[in-house]
Amino acid sequence: MRLPFRPPLEPMLAKPWPALPDGPGWAYEPKWDGFRALVFRDGDELLIQSRDLRPLDRYFPELAAPLRAALPARAVVDGEIVIVGPRGLDFDALLLRIHPAASRVRLLAAETPARYVAWDLLAAGDDDLRARPFVERRRGLVAGLVPGVPGVALTPMTEDRDLAADWFARFEGAGLDGVIAKRLAGPYEPGRRGWAKVKHARTADVAVAGFRWHKDEAGTGVGSLVLGLHDGAGTLHHVGVASGFAAALRRQLVDELAALREGALDGHPWRDWASPELAEAAYGRRMPGVQSRWNRGKDLGWEPLRVERVAEVAYDHLQGDRFRHATRFVRWRPDRRPADCRYDQLESTPPYELADIFGGPGR
Repeated sequence: MRLPFRPPLEPMLAKPWPALPDGPGWAYEPKWDGFRALVFRDGDELLIQSRDLRPLDRYFPELAAPLRAALPARAVVDGEIVIVGPRGLDFDALLLRIHPAASRVRLLAAETPARYVAWDLLAAGDDDLRARPFVERRRGLVAGLVPGVPGVALTPMTEDRDLAADWFARFEGAGLDGVIAKRLAGPYEPGRRGWAKVKHARTADVAVAGFRWHKDEAGTGVGSLVLGLHDGAGTLHHVGVASGFAAALRRQLVDELAALREGALDGHPWRDWASPELAEAAYGRRMPGVQSRWNRGKDLGWEPLRVERVAEVAYDHLQGDRFRHATRFVRWRPDRRPADCRYDQLESTPPYELADIFGGPGR
């Protein structure tokens, strides 16, 4: 490619901040929940690069034509690949795309087409723009991006902190999980966490239904707790894990949970997934111990516990019926009953109309 620099390029990253930065010199953007993607274009030649420096083109063939139509003829653009479903951004649909069968990818591309959200211009023609201030790169992106191309959108941006705070609350209903703040005068620094990200932080009471051994301490240290929430009919659903325990607590939990391991499978709501054979048969289903294309070959064996204890965990985002990321253990709640750990305790945010960003319901 005839560009000022060649792929791969490490993307610039963000670090957590407790609140939106205040004061002059900041720009704010929604934090998209998708696959980070840098696009290198030189005429008809196109490369979509992932955050971990791998090509993504084969998994999103439907993006090639709109990117060629929307991007400058020779450019490097940073952004995010997303899929919009009936309830907002659908990260699960993105995960399904990482599939070895090209026929399956083509089918999914037709059924649930992906979109690209652009937010930074790193090169244009022969000019390397990475050392330029963000405000200049943003102006170049706005000027260079062809508007109205279905499948490609420009991310909203504001310098108004109050509006960004409104986005933080309102956009979550569409699946966006926070706000990114960037210094207007800041350069693009590959691999450096030079931006600020503010994400939602909440707590929930969850039923503890099992645990996994720590990868380096099998039999002596707990790596994560397996969590569940009840629906309105009383069915316990696997919603994720709580992890990140310090070494001392990992070993302490082994003794603390030992009594709950006795007779745990008798009447356990997830007993059908408690053996490697049954978990393998349920490949792709979102249950503890079940393999997916992302963790295939990884030991996901779990130890069932009698569902008698409640933990309070901190979480940032709910994706469908599960926590989007691993939660953080806060404390035990002996004053709570597992049967009372239900979905209805979780906050619900009305969906924001993503069509306002992508240019109409038809797109």
